[in-house]
Amino acid sequence: MVSTIAAGVLEISFEEHGSRSGTPVVLLHGFPYDVRAYDVVAADLAADGCRVVVPYLRGYGPTSFIDDGTMRSGQQAALAADLLALLDALEIDRAVVGGYDWGGRAACIVSALWPDRVLGLVSGGGYNIQDIAASGEPRSPDDEHRAWYQYYLHGERGRAGLDRNRVEFCRLLWSLWSPTWTFEDATYAATAASFENADFVDIVVHSYRHRFGLVPGDPRYEDIESRLSTRPPITVPSVVLRGGDDGVDPPPAHALGAPPRGFTGPVDARIVPGAGHNLPQEDPVAFAAAVRALL
Repeated sequence: MVSTIAAGVLEISFEEHGSRSGTPVVLLHGFPYDVRAYDVVAADLAADGCRVVVPYLRGYGPTSFIDDGTMRSGQQAALAADLLALLDALEIDRAVVGGYDWGGRAACIVSALWPDRVLGLVSGGGYNIQDIAASGEPRSPDDEHRAWYQYYLHGERGRAGLDRNRVEFCRLLWSLWSPTWTFEDATYAATAASFENADFVDIVVHSYRHRFGLVPGDPRYEDIESRLSTRPPITVPSVVLRGGDDGVDPPPAHALGAPPRGFTGPVDARIVPGAGHNLPQEDPVAFAAAVRALL
């Protein structure tokens, strides 16, 4: 069942599983996904007695802004502020937080800047706090090729294309980013409904422009962005998961040879064989096991 709560600038819609007296676990989806990514993981952890909260991020599903005048920002600081506001609204002092892509970024930021609120972190992809100051530096041709969708959204043609073809555009990303995952039409359709949110296009476009320093962020988050520019380390106990078949963020050759960059606390790095970018939906057993390791 979907519940809604006022949290910061949003009316955040979320699904809750398990006992409210259990250990809180907050699971955050990425782009272009939604809460359906965690259906199996959430049920599994709830059966263990956890209190599992799975919110729709800003711009997805029924989550909405309280004030029509609020900037539709997709910047990393906004996602982190939303997570912190949700913890406050639900009166959760400390939680295990887990996520990948945008959700993993929010979880990493809260873990780095507010470690007293985090029991442990599961991060798909590792330390994915954006280094905006260095965003103008060219990367390898392979990396640039995989980031084509980001550059497409830098122009108004890309905005119009996402708006007009959001279902087809996002399905293409699913296929490219999880090339070995055979998902059914109904599986994709269940998530694609969340892309019809009136703020989806504005937030997605702002996200992929802000991270390259092309547009300003929401002034209310300037302090958070300033703190993130120092590349703060993550000190909380963490499990880093990487999909062995991730088509957009493949694990580097040294992924298991050294502690992941940006983590100074206890960290366990794992490769998930046969999984792509949508880790919790492709291999819920591996994702749930990572959460359990932190409980």
